Amino acid sequence: MSKKPENALRLLIVDERVEDAEALVSGLRNAGIAVRPVRAATPQELTAALAGPSDLVLAALATQALSFDDTMQLVTGTGKDLPVIAIAEQLDEAQYDAVLTAGARAVALRHRPQQVLSQVRNEWDDLEARRAQRRLEARVRETERRCDALIESSRDPIAYVHEGMHIRANSAYLEMFGYDSFEDIEGMSLLDMVGPQHVEEFKQLLKSLAKGEAPPPRYELEARDLEGNAFAASMEFTQAQYEGEPCLQVVFRRQEFDPELAQELEELRQRDQVTGLLNRPTFLRSLEDAVDDAGQHKGHHGLLLIQPDHYQRLLQDIGLDSADALMAAIGHRLQEVLRGEGLDGRATGARFSEHTLAVLLRGSDYAATSALAERILSAFSADVFSIGTRSSVITASIGGVQIGEKIASVSQVLAKATQGVESSSGVGGNRYEIFDPAAMDRAEEEHVRAWVARLRDALDHDRFVLHYQPIINLQGDTGATYEALMRLDPGDGQLISPSNFMQIAEDHALLSEIDRAVIGQAIAVLGQRIAANRPTTLLVKVTQAALDDSGLAAFIGEQLQAHGVPGEYLVLELPEAKVFTHLKATQAFADAIGRYDCRLALEQFGVGLDSFQLLTHLKPNMLKVDRSFIEELPRNEENQARVREIAKRARELGIRTIAEYVQDAASMSILFSSGVDYVEGHFLATASPVMNYDFE
Repeated sequence: MSKKPENALRLLIVDERVEDAEALVSGLRNAGIAVRPVRAATPQELTAALAGPSDLVLAALATQALSFDDTMQLVTGTGKDLPVIAIAEQLDEAQYDAVLTAGARAVALRHRPQQVLSQVRNEWDDLEARRAQRRLEARVRETERRCDALIESSRDPIAYVHEGMHIRANSAYLEMFGYDSFEDIEGMSLLDMVGPQHVEEFKQLLKSLAKGEAPPPRYELEARDLEGNAFAASMEFTQAQYEGEPCLQVVFRRQEFDPELAQELEELRQRDQVTGLLNRPTFLRSLEDAVDDAGQHKGHHGLLLIQPDHYQRLLQDIGLDSADALMAAIGHRLQEVLRGEGLDGRATGARFSEHTLAVLLRGSDYAATSALAERILSAFSADVFSIGTRSSVITASIGGVQIGEKIASVSQVLAKATQGVESSSGVGGNRYEIFDPAAMDRAEEEHVRAWVARLRDALDHDRFVLHYQPIINLQGDTGATYEALMRLDPGDGQLISPSNFMQIAEDHALLSEIDRAVIGQAIAVLGQRIAANRPTTLLVKVTQAALDDSGLAAFIGEQLQAHGVPGEYLVLELPEAKVFTHLKATQAFADAIGRYDCRLALEQFGVGLDSFQLLTHLKPNMLKVDRSFIEELPRNEENQARVREIAKRARELGIRTIAEYVQDAASMSILFSSGVDYVEGHFLATASPVMNYDFE
């Protein structure tokens, strides 16, 4: 998705059954979408929910208390841009048409979670695009107002023309042609401003511009004012928009002197007088054109920013009065490179700031941009620079960007190039660093391949290791209980936590093998503890893949028998969200491991729409309270109440509770008085590769 990872989808679910609503939420969370859900089942609940912020509505068609038509009326009545996706148990053509006619943007079948996920992603993307468009439209309107004010205050005669007719003109334009107000020329043809001898040729020019052909840089002709007086003029054309309509911006200039001289003056106006390169405003216009081409036509261009290394020290050596001479020498050296063989005039150089030069290389790929950066570095370091009456060796730091469709923003391009300059300079200079978005994709692919190979090696050579964190009973039981925390040991002494690789493992169907490797190792350790007359209960996390592994229970039974371990010492943990969306599979899994007396625990418990509804269908042996309720527990009365409720209701059902992530004594006191059975966290003991906690 195009969303930022920190953005959560504010989801409003209209559904009578909390289990079905929870399944929808869990399916989205399992797909990596952060969701903040609210459920409504009655008109009153929906009205209250709609008063708050929402991004998307999932509305079940099969509801009794709140019909889909009533839902759509309430949603539409808010006046909000709030897309509705209808959730159907089954669907025929007539019902599909009726739902869309009622105003739903999409329909998805409840038993097709990938379809629901796809529709949610599409509608959320579309909503964000509409919101972005509205923000852009507001900015465009503000920009148009500012531009209008600037045009009006400009001394250049400027007009906007649509299909050859005037639709806007500033005061300088009206004054040049002798008109008092724009009303005098509104709707007048631009041809009326042109001398009769130029009319036919000018008509052809307007026709070509209307077809989207590029305008000439400068068009010279004889113009006529209101009184019929002729004067030499030049025109410059730019494609523009006025009040949302495409048009031409025309700058009309009276020629009071020799055209060739005017051209020379224009050239001088675009140049930096010290280096002879383009100045910053002119270069920025070229850069904007290149970025637009990348965004609209998928063009590829390279930008380089170049800074002389140790600039302040150079100035101290040659004197501050020689700063211009220094930049002139550097500019001259750069121009020599840009005139070099193979560039074919595609490279444009500019003085971008006081001591930063810039180069735009049009139509270049990453290799060509890098090659030019290499040539510039070599040219700088190859020969001594002559700076007035002095000389010096000068190297450069270069930061570059490969401009393409993925980075079609001038601000992003300049930011990345600046970062490259700073990075190159920070490690001593005389080097370049070029950001290439496409290279990121290639690097990510290589990164994934490397991880898959590393995981395969870890499975083949037993490189998964376990650390153990004590779980302390608050009710007086001194039996040893630990949670096994899996780590990957790549062999260099730096252990890697699962968060770095489990998604890759899931994407490449390695979770089931990892589950078996971890469970097998845990059972072997339990066997060693029993042999040493130190029986221990061990909680081991398993993944969703365990629910689909039909042979896992038998594997567990074989390992328990081989190591002489009673099954009651092994507790397998599954996240609540995974269980909610795979309830039948979890029930079957619990039954299968129960045959060997192994127990089941639910972790991350309490964050669902109605977590205790799950316990009417499944009775685990333990519940691990989600850590979000334990963080800042002493200062959060709402979390304290939630923990007490979970502990009370779990005890009524004969289920033990565990609070993890305990960080302070105040939390311990609250948990003890709340009736929680076990606690775990760094305040008590950190995870260790050995089981050495004293439970007595």
